[in-house]
Amino acid sequence: MKISALYVYPIKALRGIPLKHAELGPQGIKHDRRFMLYTVNQTTGELKKMQLDAFPRCALFEQEIICDDQKKEPLIRVRYHAPPPTKEQEELDAQLSSSSSGTTITTTTETEIEVPLEPDVATLERIDVSLHGSPASLAYRMGERYDAWFSKCFGVPAVLVYIGNGRRAVLGSTLPPKGTGGSSTESAVPPAPWLTFTDVAPLLVTSESSLRDVHSRLDSAKLDDTSDANFMYKFRPNIAVDGEGEDAWAEDFWAELTVGGEGGQQEPIRLLLTGNCGRCTSLNVDYTTGRPAVGEMGNVLKKLMKDRRVDKGSKWTPVFGRYAFIAGAEEKEAAAVSIDIRVGDVVQVTKRSDERTVWDWPL
Repeated sequence: MKISALYVYPIKALRGIPLKHAELGPQGIKHDRRFMLYTVNQTTGELKKMQLDAFPRCALFEQEIICDDQKKEPLIRVRYHAPPPTKEQEELDAQLSSSSSGTTITTTTETEIEVPLEPDVATLERIDVSLHGSPASLAYRMGERYDAWFSKCFGVPAVLVYIGNGRRAVLGSTLPPKGTGGSSTESAVPPAPWLTFTDVAPLLVTSESSLRDVHSRLDSAKLDDTSDANFMYKFRPNIAVDGEGEDAWAEDFWAELTVGGEGGQQEPIRLLLTGNCGRCTSLNVDYTTGRPAVGEMGNVLKKLMKDRRVDKGSKWTPVFGRYAFIAGAEEKEAAAVSIDIRVGDVVQVTKRSDERTVWDWPL
């Protein structure tokens, strides 16, 4: 197999950025999910995570990382692609606004904002946030300018949060077992992995073989060939592999993948696959309208419900993809060793499990 695609998501839930190559660390691809959006209940002040399932308008935000000599600091440039207003959109906006805060905010005509990729936290306000039951030890509000812009785009009060040096604990058995960190000394215990705003592990790995199976379940006559031929982006992986030589859904049993190392100077990278990715209605979102898709592309989740609810610990959600940790990433980072991967790198399955892993993240 080979890596067929790489993605990074600096601001969680917005559109991913496709990459040709990426630098890996203990928390996955560099800059991945360091920022996150929350909506604020104006009455109670309660924060609610903003993700595609509940806030499909997240799909309308394109992001790119800008690093050039003309900029004093690296930036995330965010562009909002506002869809043409429709009656259905107005009704959805009103529904989302009332359910989130009871306050409707006029949407913005400003289509672009730039966010510092590595902001100075000394100037930022601390904030307490949690994701999937795992609180961040530190997190910071980026400030009114950013909150106001995102609030106008979404139509609900929104807060942009940066995790900085904050950490989230890994819960449940998605944590890789001790002794798999790559240390040459068996008695050495690697540092405990931790998370930024990634869901439950630093990386998500998916297979094109399984995507082809999903595509085969859809009525091809009802698909737009230009936009629906390859919709891996909807599954929001960090690493997609072409699946050559592997059956559809073979990844359910992958325990370890080895990436690269053939003929190069860098040692092979070992990925420890520890948990299944259960899927939600975000698969049905139309990235051009910011609403649930109509027709076949609005039925992707339903098509998977029939036979992909294969995780006994999460029996109501279909599985597509596997969460992964990088073996020995902490030691390599401490030794200032760069870990790089590229589209086209060879990927081998080096360990398989006899049974599927069981979801037990304690929500």
